[in-house]
Amino acid sequence: MRFASFIADGARHFGAVTDAGMIALSPQFPQWQTLRAAIADGGLPTLATAAEGASVTHTDFTYDIPLPDAPRIICVGVNFPDRNAEYRDGSAQPKYMSLFPRFASGFTGHDRPLIRPPESHTLDYEGEVAVIIGKPGRRIAPDAAYDHIAALTLCNEGTIRDWVRHAKFNVTQGKNWDRSGAMGPWIVPFTDAGQIDDAHLVTRVNGEVRQDDHLRNMMFPVREEIAYISTFMTLQPGDIIVTGTPTGAGARFDPPRYLVPGDVVEVEVPGIGILRNGVEDEA
Repeated sequence: MRFASFIADGARHFGAVTDAGMIALSPQFPQWQTLRAAIADGGLPTLATAAEGASVTHTDFTYDIPLPDAPRIICVGVNFPDRNAEYRDGSAQPKYMSLFPRFASGFTGHDRPLIRPPESHTLDYEGEVAVIIGKPGRRIAPDAAYDHIAALTLCNEGTIRDWVRHAKFNVTQGKNWDRSGAMGPWIVPFTDAGQIDDAHLVTRVNGEVRQDDHLRNMMFPVREEIAYISTFMTLQPGDIIVTGTPTGAGARFDPPRYLVPGDVVEVEVPGIGILRNGVEDEA
């Protein structure tokens, strides 16, 4: 079962995704104003039951990011060994993971363009898996971490590269340009550890494979991410952890291969889906 947030006839909805179109479920559950509210109430199984055998309500719609009202989006940086080596600074695997925040305004939905701003043409791609927290917790033990995940989605953690170097101690500026990244197309309920442990992530630009790796190769696995982050903040339903991108981003080519208008980026993980976005200059 796949669930998404979408826009149709000028209104925001959430519902179930089928190959024939969208089944709007939000009208049936007015107690849940958003998909995040349903997740917080443990409502994904109820939505799945309501969608079984239901008719498609919308074939003309636009994907929104899955949780437009996500309270917090925490990203894990440089989380694959080859990515650490890409920095060519001779550093060993770090003791602690690198983290930074992103905000919902920096993302767009599936099949909508990534926006390259006029201030910089160093827009880059980063394919990643994102986990959506469904159960609150503080100081969560690694072996209990998966119990706190409600669903998975995909992320293109688009970055304006030269702006991540504007300051000494953070990358926030380069990571939060409006609609520079994407998330979606939908969420898939998390029901089995293999959905993460066996996940194979591929990022393509114009059909060319640029990133190809498995989540099991991450330096800081998802269980450790949840445990570490929940040490200093109470994770809440709807929080999103973007888990890290493999080697192969455009900045690491010589010369760099940044995104340009007309490019198409696809992030794929079997069992989750394909997140696809074009690229346009800001109007």
